[in-house]
Amino acid sequence: MKNSVEAKVPPAPQPSAEVKILESYDHVKILQTKEDLSLVYEIPLPLLSPEEMNLLKKIKDIAITNIEIDPYSIPDIQKRKAVFLEKVKEIIEAHAPELLKDRQELIAGIAVRDMVGYGPLDLLLADDNLEDILVIGTNKPVYVVHRKFGKCKTRIIFNSDSEVREIIDRIARSIGRTVDPLSPLLDARLPDGSRVNATMPPISLGGPTISIRKFREDPLTITDLIRFNTLTSEVAALLWVCVEGLKVKPANIICAGGSTCGKTTTVNCLAAFVPEPERIVTIEDTAELKLPLRHWIRFETRPPNIEGKGEITMDDLLKNTLRMRPDRIIVGEVRGGEAKTLFVAMNTGHDGCMGTIHADSASEVITRLTNPPMNVPEIMIPALDLIVMQQKFQYSDGSTFRPITEIAEIAGMEGGLTQLNRIYRWSPRTNLLQATGVLSGFKIELANFKGWSTEQVDEEIQKRKVVLEWIIKKKIRKVTEVGRIIQAYYQDPSSIYSKASK
Repeated sequence: MKNSVEAKVPPAPQPSAEVKILESYDHVKILQTKEDLSLVYEIPLPLLSPEEMNLLKKIKDIAITNIEIDPYSIPDIQKRKAVFLEKVKEIIEAHAPELLKDRQELIAGIAVRDMVGYGPLDLLLADDNLEDILVIGTNKPVYVVHRKFGKCKTRIIFNSDSEVREIIDRIARSIGRTVDPLSPLLDARLPDGSRVNATMPPISLGGPTISIRKFREDPLTITDLIRFNTLTSEVAALLWVCVEGLKVKPANIICAGGSTCGKTTTVNCLAAFVPEPERIVTIEDTAELKLPLRHWIRFETRPPNIEGKGEITMDDLLKNTLRMRPDRIIVGEVRGGEAKTLFVAMNTGHDGCMGTIHADSASEVITRLTNPPMNVPEIMIPALDLIVMQQKFQYSDGSTFRPITEIAEIAGMEGGLTQLNRIYRWSPRTNLLQATGVLSGFKIELANFKGWSTEQVDEEIQKRKVVLEWIIKKKIRKVTEVGRIIQAYYQDPSSIYSKASK
């Protein structure tokens, strides 16, 4: 076990006419400096006297020598920290009994954080309001991306490359990988599910870097998306009907957009509409989805080892999934050969598939699917029912808005080319996702499969709209609670609708 990861801390900006507090919660403040309008993510960092710093170093040296426990023999990081915390407290009590108890606790916590955690990054990982943590090099501020305020700089600055490399090594060892000049890239997942990308010289010229994409402990639900104006309750109700398929014809849906626009979040919200006890299989590069479903199997790809062996690709997992009698398949991000396999599944009776793809428009989704490296034959594309486009906008105050900007249907082939019907389009003027007036082909198809008229489908959409608005009114938003009401609606729709319409 190596020594600590220590970062220097510049003085905190003091509240004044030059520093504006935009928000404060828990121990965090979001500050804006008038000088450069930059945002600062301010979190209290422990301050130690020179004597305490020397004691901290001494305690860690003793702990490294005396604690004969392999940290990685305790997979649960919280249990690991708890075990080491007790051991370190014993060492402090033996070597500095005169130290006040609160200072003993503080020094013990810092020591454990540095030895078996991720150093000062632990303080950032604890905040569920952060989307990303970005270490861009030494002697530079660590940046964060806040879910509400966007990119902010922190007061955490690493002193040397070795401190950043130690954190990278610790992450790599936890998954049985090594990072060195011959293998300078690392893609990994932390125990809490956060996704990590790390780089080392010689490919990163300014020194080692770390990028951590954090995932919410409490994921967003469809009611959150309605409250955030990502989509309207009417569109959410339509998508609810499409995902469930009225028990006869679930839609195949792709959510598309740019990086960090909210595609995975939207898929996660839509997947909560899958009825129990359907068998759902998710395939991702890094496990992000969190579903309130019981019969859920999660797969995650595996990169090759240092010898270039043992890789398991998304296409490998998808082909294996087709042998497992899935009712629903969700592919986290479609970008390679797995696209053709997914469309083969759609064309052979696996309805209700979902996935995400990087694209700027519905027509670009088709272009990407039908060209290398995906190479989906054009004749297979009509198996896709809906394309949900999403976009990220950032305002001058740093806040972000991620609306669904377009919903398009595959309207068949004409002259060998895929035709699209855009049934909803976002209006910047009204800031709403509005119907275009184009008749929905999938709604007609769904009505035919169900033996209903399109008016009956519209009535069902309106009922589900009332239920969603009732859930919002009741301030129910946790994924398990929203999921429970959705499943209750499938069991007894008239009862749930009756409650919602009062």
